[in-house]
Amino acid sequence: MRRFALLIASTIVLAGCGGPESADVDGDGEITMEEAAERSKDMAKPDPGQYRSTTEMVELNMPGAPQEVRDMMRGMLDQGAQSREFCLTPEQAEEGFAEMIKKSQIQDSCSFEKFDADSGTIDAVMICNQPGQGEGRMTMQGTGDSTSSDMRMTMEIQTPDGQEMNMVMRTQSERIGDCPG
Repeated sequence: MRRFALLIASTIVLAGCGGPESADVDGDGEITMEEAAERSKDMAKPDPGQYRSTTEMVELNMPGAPQEVRDMMRGMLDQGAQSREFCLTPEQAEEGFAEMIKKSQIQDSCSFEKFDADSGTIDAVMICNQPGQGEGRMTMQGTGDSTSSDMRMTMEIQTPDGQEMNMVMRTQSERIGDCPG
C-alpha cells in the first residue's frame, strides 16, 4: 500500500497540462499503466530542484481491525502532517510523469479506471489487486504545475481476510529552491 501511495504522491508532483483525449487508447474500458504513461507524455514536466512534500492523513476508518492495529494507524493520524524534502535532478525532471508510470513497481497489479489530466488538474481512479495482499481503489483529485501540487487521495482497501480500511490523505508539494551543491 505504501508503494501505491508513493506512486500517487509522485503523480501530483508531476501533474501538469494534458489534453482532452481519452487515456483508454484501445477502448477496452480499462486504462493500463502504459496507456496512462502514453497519455501523460505531453504533460508539463516538473522543474528540477529541491522540493518539500507534506502528507497529512485526514481520515482513517478500519472497522473490524484488531485494536492494536487501529491504535497504531490512529497514532499516525494523530502525528499530523509528515514532511520530507527531496532533490529532483534535471535527468529525473526530464523523464517526466510518463517514465515514472512505466517504472512503477506496481504497474503489473494496477490499472486506471479513470485518468484525466488537463490544464493543471488531475482526476483519476486507480484499482490495484495484489495477489495475497488484497485490493484497493484510490481516487485522486488535485492540481499541479511545474513547481507545486496539491492532491487529495481517498483509498479504499480490502484485505484477503475481509478486513476493510478507508483513508483520506492530502499531499502538497512545492519547489523550495535549487538542490544542495
